Amino acid sequence: MEYRRLGQSGLLVSELGLGANNFGTRLDEARTRAVLDQALELGVTFIDTADVYGKGASETLLGRLLGPRRAQVVLATKVGMPMDDSPFERGASRRWIMQEVEASLRRLNTDYIDLYQLHEPDPGTPILETLQALEDLVRAGKVRYAGYSNFAGWQMIDADWTARTWHLVRPISAQDHYNLLARDIERELLPACRALGLGLIPYYPLESGFLTGKYRAGVIPPGARLGESRRADRVLTAENFVRLERLEGFARERGHSLLELAFGWLLSHSEVATVIASASSAEQVRQNVQAAATWRLDPSEMETVGAL
Repeated sequence: MEYRRLGQSGLLVSELGLGANNFGTRLDEARTRAVLDQALELGVTFIDTADVYGKGASETLLGRLLGPRRAQVVLATKVGMPMDDSPFERGASRRWIMQEVEASLRRLNTDYIDLYQLHEPDPGTPILETLQALEDLVRAGKVRYAGYSNFAGWQMIDADWTARTWHLVRPISAQDHYNLLARDIERELLPACRALGLGLIPYYPLESGFLTGKYRAGVIPPGARLGESRRADRVLTAENFVRLERLEGFARERGHSLLELAFGWLLSHSEVATVIASASSAEQVRQNVQAAATWRLDPSEMETVGAL
């Protein structure tokens, strides 16, 4: 496992991170323990969760299973998405952030959060109010660093200007949907990350398993999650299957698998600090770690993939 700085901060994170979105929901405690233990054993130090994952279940399991190993990891969580139907339990207001950070700390069984991320923009709250709340949490030692998630480039630029003008905490990272097929962020968000020196944290690196090669046109493996997902219509398209065949051929010609290409392509971007990958078993963790460590594309290969 190799490690990188997150943006322009001094925070070191493993190149492959562990996504905890399935902990406490699809994965029970025993399976969560197996995945977590294997990830830590293989050098994964970045663990990403959110208050909304399982309505607190993911954070609770992590807090219980990490135990004394808490200090060995960079623990990231998020705030902002609805925790229930109430309009008071969501967003990025000072009231909700201050209330929910305490709930996350209790569930995670920790005194501090390494990376506290705004899960999505809150158009109903001035960004100044949000940043002032984050500043207070950093000064109190309850949060070490702040980050964005699912923000547009212009929103991050606006927030950074506000933070610099008011001398408040400046977020160091941007977490967003990015992979070989989902490349919309290259138009605006990726240039904003470069301009601000933010570390990019891609999620859905395998497009819910599509980029492992297990899906074929007209054939969905039994029990495959993507086939039952709301995202299926956007991913399982004829155009994407053509792209998949081209990408597989590109990787195969160079002695690599599609899985190695999916991780290697992301980690060949200088802006990428860590790639979040979920796993449902210890074996899947091993496969992901091995694939992520195998290949870094040179500039000509990156250009070829772009053309594909």
